[in-house]
Amino acid sequence: MKPIVNLTRAFAAVSLVVAAPRAQAAAEVPPATPKIRQVPYLDVSESLKAFQLQPGYHLEPVVTDPIIREPVVAAFDGNGRMFVAELRSYMQDIDGTDENAPVGRVSLHWSSKGDGNFDRHTVFADKLVLPRMILPLADGLLINETDTEDLYLYRDTDGDGVADTKEIFYKGGRRGGNLEHQQSGLIWSQDNWIYQAVNAYRLRLVGTNVVREDTHPNGGQWGLTQDNYGKPWFINAGGEVGPLNFQVPIAYLDFRLPSEVAPGFREVWPIVGLADVQGGEVRFRPEDKTLNHFTATCGDDIFRGDRLPADLRGDLLFGEPVGRLIRRAKVEVREGLTYLSNPYEKSEFIRSSDPNFRPVNMVTAPDGTLYIVDMYRGIIQEGNWTRPGSFLRPRIEENGLQNNFGRGRIWRLVHDDFKPGPQPHMLDESPAELVAHLAHPNGWWRDTAQKLLVLKGDTSVVPALRQMALTHPDHLARIHALWTLEGLDSIDPVFIRETLKDRHPQVRLAAIRAGEHLFKQRDPALEPDILAMLKDPDAAVVMQAMMTSRMLGLHGSEQLVESTGSASSFAGVKTVAERLLAPPPGADGLTADDRRVLKKGQTIYKELCFSCHGDDGKGMPLAGAAPGTTLAPSLAGSKTVGGPREGVVKVLLKGLTGPVAGKKYDAQMVSMESNDDAWIAAVSSYVRNSFGNHASSVGTNEVARLRAGLANRTEPWTVDELVASLPQFLTNRAAWKLSASQNNDKVKAAIDGDLGTRFDTGTSQRPGMWFQIELPAATRISGILLDAAGSTGDYPRGYTVQISGDGQNWGTPIAKGKGHKALLEILFRPVSAKFIRINQTGSVDGLFWSIHELNLITPPLPQATSVRKPTKPAGSGFE
Repeated sequence: MKPIVNLTRAFAAVSLVVAAPRAQAAAEVPPATPKIRQVPYLDVSESLKAFQLQPGYHLEPVVTDPIIREPVVAAFDGNGRMFVAELRSYMQDIDGTDENAPVGRVSLHWSSKGDGNFDRHTVFADKLVLPRMILPLADGLLINETDTEDLYLYRDTDGDGVADTKEIFYKGGRRGGNLEHQQSGLIWSQDNWIYQAVNAYRLRLVGTNVVREDTHPNGGQWGLTQDNYGKPWFINAGGEVGPLNFQVPIAYLDFRLPSEVAPGFREVWPIVGLADVQGGEVRFRPEDKTLNHFTATCGDDIFRGDRLPADLRGDLLFGEPVGRLIRRAKVEVREGLTYLSNPYEKSEFIRSSDPNFRPVNMVTAPDGTLYIVDMYRGIIQEGNWTRPGSFLRPRIEENGLQNNFGRGRIWRLVHDDFKPGPQPHMLDESPAELVAHLAHPNGWWRDTAQKLLVLKGDTSVVPALRQMALTHPDHLARIHALWTLEGLDSIDPVFIRETLKDRHPQVRLAAIRAGEHLFKQRDPALEPDILAMLKDPDAAVVMQAMMTSRMLGLHGSEQLVESTGSASSFAGVKTVAERLLAPPPGADGLTADDRRVLKKGQTIYKELCFSCHGDDGKGMPLAGAAPGTTLAPSLAGSKTVGGPREGVVKVLLKGLTGPVAGKKYDAQMVSMESNDDAWIAAVSSYVRNSFGNHASSVGTNEVARLRAGLANRTEPWTVDELVASLPQFLTNRAAWKLSASQNNDKVKAAIDGDLGTRFDTGTSQRPGMWFQIELPAATRISGILLDAAGSTGDYPRGYTVQISGDGQNWGTPIAKGKGHKALLEILFRPVSAKFIRINQTGSVDGLFWSIHELNLITPPLPQATSVRKPTKPAGSGFE
């Protein structure tokens, strides 16, 4: 998976790149540049002169250094006060020393006069470890730190702008992985669920409890936003794709279309040409050293304010901090599908000639403008990718970028034709006053009023909300009123049926979604009404009806979705039907437990690994490179992935560096060992049973055993080291002599390399059946792999393994156990054997004992492995 080249990737990206040990890599450092020039800091007034904006737009400073340092997120409470998360330990030198020091903080800023001038500042929460997510509620602020998924609610009970209480809001537990591979975002969405980027789940406050519900993997990294209709928008950096999974709400499906972005959309047009981009020359233009395509997209915002030109509203804005620019994307919906394009010809919405401009986040503000979070620093890549020997390190040093840190700025985007709006005072208003804000032209006001009404839980406003939902002239107000009623648990089938008749398709769509709440309360009265919406004239409504009916498992929904998709002329309806009816991931012969593990592994893969290895496991194409060039090696058909189980586990635990099959990839594997054993086992099992691979699943016990054996290893593997450390399949199968107690004439089918053929006993399994291998010479072996492939039930119900030197005298069993799946891996302590016999000790009526493929496993050379010898007793196997 691909090296992350910026802060965006640094916070949620997907590459599994490993940092080579510095002592080892020192010899690879390029010759020192004889002359080092220092990229200067610019003061605010000079930095403003470096910006290029579209006509009529300009920037104003809101809060700048030294008041804030290393800002990454800004969020506003109901009174318009601005909270800022500051990563004060992020890359304070070129090696990222002491990054996990508890010196991060969340600061608080507000205008004492209500004039938009933020003149008051406090430290709201201090001594934090890289705070990465913040979300204001009614009476406090949710904060999430790095290396955990816990959310804590901080409150300021005495009104001095400093939190004095802290309590757990959601116990998510420890989070593993590099700080670049972790969650971000955190928004209270229109559907009253809390969403995050990276993590494939959403949270909801129900009474005093927080409930969790899985979603589809979103592929997002740093940043998260929603549009006027509550659809979350995610953005990806590691795969260099930018916005993704924006077709439908992530609660229902995740998919991308080849044509969803215009030709050339991912090409960028910066004006800084320092070539300081991870990955080398393929990522910048040789003539001027400017970045040539997305590598760092992050911090997205669907602009929904009312104090900038109307043609900007609803557009998607996001940062590209490696390019020192902000992209504007026009959003167009056709036949229910969404398409993006860059409205400027070889230009950008905002760009700067100041190399320290690093836009990492954006947010529609209470005053109706757009606020831009600028980390304003030299390095925007985490230490794993600035190590000695990397492409980046000399580029950083020759420009002195490592000296530019500890600053930060927040800018306000304004326009000549507009003035910023007034400051809100929602925290001081009654529920009745809040209802009026649901019709505000600024989406921030509507979102915040809805959130506060739901959190207050005052049902006295229900009549006013119902009136608004049914009669207000603005369809956006009707939608927010509907969702506020849903959040207050104040909807019923009669009311939903009325809103399903609304003249605006997005209100009808919202009514379908809100109606799901009733099903979760075991009220199925709306089932015929939702199914009837499959005949709606609007493509988006039909798509939503299909997704809801399948999510709820409504009677006959599968057949109805299939027939609706076939009959529709809308591209979106056909696409969603196809996705909803796609078979779930899995592999033949896996148990229900195996399938649950595969599902978890798929989620992990689609959260992280796809960015470098691609959706199909064949490697993500590298933009701007020669056809066929990919960010990372293919996992499809990989000998490491499909070979002995410990190979892929070792790579995940310690990483992989250097060429693979003679080819050096831009994305190499970083260690994932900070994730727990279940995480490693799940993603290992998934890649071993996906992309055409067919191999045994990995168990948590095996991960724990390998982790313990590798505890003292600090270096990533090279391919040669890894191969030497692994058990291998014997390759001389053509010289084996086979025999069996039944169907002796079919034994060769067990080693013919074709999973479509098989040896079988021809009769039900019974004790006493045996299958025998005679090797050309005594050979050390440590395991047997039996693959029943498509004959999923034909695994041995019980087995023993014996060895012999002459085929006549057999010792006590070296392994014994019970089969439980079609792909059975029997491991034991290494032994020298010429004859190996597998004995059937179980029985089952109506099922043969079948072997589609058989392999013998030979142990690695003792000096090649750093894994401690297994201590499990002989004869028990290692299933």
